Amino acid sequence: MKKIFLSENDMPKSWYNIAADLKTAALPPLNPGTLQPLGPDDLAPLFPMALIEQEVSMEREIPIPDPVQEGLKMWRPSPLIRATGLEAALKTPAKIYFKYEGVSPAGSHKPNTAIPQAYYNKLEGVKRLSTETGAGQWGSSLALAGQMFGLEVKVYMVKVSFTQKPYRRSMMQSWGAEIVPSPSSDTSFGRAILEKDPDNTGSLGIAISEAVEDAAQRDDTKYALGSVLNHVLLHQTVIGLEAKKQMEIAGDTPDIVIGCVGGGSNFAGLAFPYLRDKINGADIDFRAIEPTACPTLTRGKFAYDFGDMAQMTPLVSMYTLGHSFMPPGIHAGGLRYHGMAPMLSHVVREGLVDAYSYHQVEVFDAAALFARTEGIIPAPESAHAIKGAIDAAVEAREAGQEKTILFNLSGHGHFDMSAYDAYFAGKLSDYRPSDEDLAEGIAVTEGLPPV
Repeated sequence: MKKIFLSENDMPKSWYNIAADLKTAALPPLNPGTLQPLGPDDLAPLFPMALIEQEVSMEREIPIPDPVQEGLKMWRPSPLIRATGLEAALKTPAKIYFKYEGVSPAGSHKPNTAIPQAYYNKLEGVKRLSTETGAGQWGSSLALAGQMFGLEVKVYMVKVSFTQKPYRRSMMQSWGAEIVPSPSSDTSFGRAILEKDPDNTGSLGIAISEAVEDAAQRDDTKYALGSVLNHVLLHQTVIGLEAKKQMEIAGDTPDIVIGCVGGGSNFAGLAFPYLRDKINGADIDFRAIEPTACPTLTRGKFAYDFGDMAQMTPLVSMYTLGHSFMPPGIHAGGLRYHGMAPMLSHVVREGLVDAYSYHQVEVFDAAALFARTEGIIPAPESAHAIKGAIDAAVEAREAGQEKTILFNLSGHGHFDMSAYDAYFAGKLSDYRPSDEDLAEGIAVTEGLPPV
């Protein structure tokens, strides 16, 4: 069986909250002023109360509202596909499956959380949302969701991606969003950055600061985040919940679960429903794949840190390269973030998930092989998961083991062809930050509360 589909009646009716099953609780976010655990009032200027309640919930299942389910039905359930062409090319005894999230209108997994976020903001009377985006998948997804629920959307897009991915900008504009390159002249923080460095290529940390400042200054606006926070990871669990049903139809269970990580949402979306099984004794290997150029999990420090460069966000416990870290302008723009989701950081620290990193060129090698064997051109971010799956399959071949590998193909690469142009022209380069560069970034966490 090549493709496994579910009917709309098989869609998850509730999100899965891993906090209910953890043996030890993750550390709470802190108010940067008082250094005390955050309360609902601390987050109310940025988020609607329903999302704040989900952020701190300990309930295992949180019902998905009917209007959100109707919105998700635009493309969900997404297919589970057996990568038979890739298996044959690798001559591996392993079975490789992937959950394909590129079938959404925005071409990635991001609408899974954009739609509920827009819905809950609409319920609370919000008129406008501000947000950041790296490669553009999140910005386009929130633009789509804003259009669905009649909300204005302002997107601060990391400047290097703003330049590299013009058609992502056109997609956002097609759904009515306003987009500016970050750092921008639209916020005081953006202007301060540009005054010091007019050629600054931007980072997610800078773009988050601008979007948060935008929301904080307007009564009609809330902030929406595409990754990192608990409620975002929660919304993405529709991926793994569907995959479990589809793998049952296939008569298989995964031995290895893989996803790329930048902030952590697509990995958590697939992995967390399976991680519950591991917590309860199942033998499953979880692999989180990040770029060597931005090695948050593999070379970062577990610490309390700010989620943005301007230090406007709460302090959260996470693996971090320091909120001032400026990653290089690699083409996997969605993975250029200095920190990792606190909940994902927690399960990595607990030894439930292993982290791996790969260079840019070898990731594109994997992407090209996948395109030629499976026909889908993957996003550069998603290609990190493909590289991880290929390595796992080669390991199985060399060990003579019939492993079952499941990975999340979080989006297509149709708007990333300039990156592929550079790859095929031999113009892509690899970058590994020096120990000194990382130490300089991580040093900004000194003096913040210890973990």
